[in-house]
Amino acid sequence: MELSAVLTPAPEGGYVAFNPETGTTTQGETVEEALTNLREATELYLEEFPLNITGRPLLTSFQVAEHA
Repeated sequence: MELSAVLTPAPEGGYVAFNPETGTTTQGETVEEALTNLREATELYLEEFPLNITGRPLLTSFQVAEHA
């Protein structure tokens, strides 16, 4: 099963990893560690709450005005 991962830099260092399909969130010092931790957390989640995914998620971005 292929799922999405959104990684953002954490203020204290490292990365926060989020899976939008399940809502699982974790962190790691490196991208690789964050993804490994997210995979483990998501697998544990799916053991209790299986998903029936019918399509692939669409990832896009948008801009907002900056306020100084």
